[in-house]
Amino acid sequence: MQPRIPRQSPRDRAAHGRDDVPGLDADAAAALAAARRRAVRDGDRQVDTAHLLHSLLEHDPQVRAAFDGPQSARLLGYLVQRSIGYGLRWQGGVEDSGGVPVVTAVGSPGRTSAAAAVAEAGGAPGAAAVEGLSPLAAAALEQARQEAARHSGAPARGVDLLAAMVSDPQARAVEVLTRAGVDVHELRARIEDGPQECAAGLEGGGPAR
Repeated sequence: MQPRIPRQSPRDRAAHGRDDVPGLDADAAAALAAARRRAVRDGDRQVDTAHLLHSLLEHDPQVRAAFDGPQSARLLGYLVQRSIGYGLRWQGGVEDSGGVPVVTAVGSPGRTSAAAAVAEAGGAPGAAAVEGLSPLAAAALEQARQEAARHSGAPARGVDLLAAMVSDPQARAVEVLTRAGVDVHELRARIEDGPQECAAGLEGGGPAR
């Protein structure tokens, strides 16, 4: 008789999702791996956009440069309270924008929401590339990869992923940013100004690593 293979729990799937997702630069890939570890440590069923935001702030200097120093410190201070406070109500739910399926292509130009872009694309699910992520986080990841490939041909950076996440008002990252006093519209504009704006933030003494 063949030995029975135990089924993985949602927490196991978050832990064993792939970190070597193609189309990400080194900082974004490091942030994704750290977000997976954080989700497992906190006992969360999936990696959501708030996990990704936390890890991007810790691992990506360009993402930190998109915020001013006090904003970044306040935001990190809020994010670390997730496992003992506001995040507890998220543990029984799934982060999405109305159950939109995750797909491998993004068909709409411009900065539409990640979920809306996925809905318009109508492609096939890309589960292998986004295993363990919430539907909305997976959609944001795919949008960032597709837009980076289309605009520059380079891997997606952390700021590309941040822009995709904050484009959807249903994202938990947007809720966290708003509660921490960050103007999401200003943040998106700063990101869309391009690398010069992020470089200016780094030269101006942005938050240290």
